[in-house]
Amino acid sequence: MTDKPTAAAREHMHKLADKGLKEPKLLTKEEVISLGQHVAKEHGHATEAEHEIAKKAQHNPEGVTVTEIKTLCSHIKGERTAR
Repeated sequence: MTDKPTAAAREHMHKLADKGLKEPKLLTKEEVISLGQHVAKEHGHATEAEHEIAKKAQHNPEGVTVTEIKTLCSHIKGERTAR
């Protein structure tokens, strides 16, 4: 069995990232955790700063700032410019 996400899972994550880029304050605690888990799995693709934000999102989702949420979402969308 492989760890690669299915097309449906990728689509869901991209929709969640779109929502986070447009309205980061409307994300639920569970959605922030999900974004963090996704970015944390990306060994070698995420920067050290993105990994730190991902860990924070998983352990303290209420403490993640709007800028940090946008950084995670931008990473998922492939636009790692929001730092």
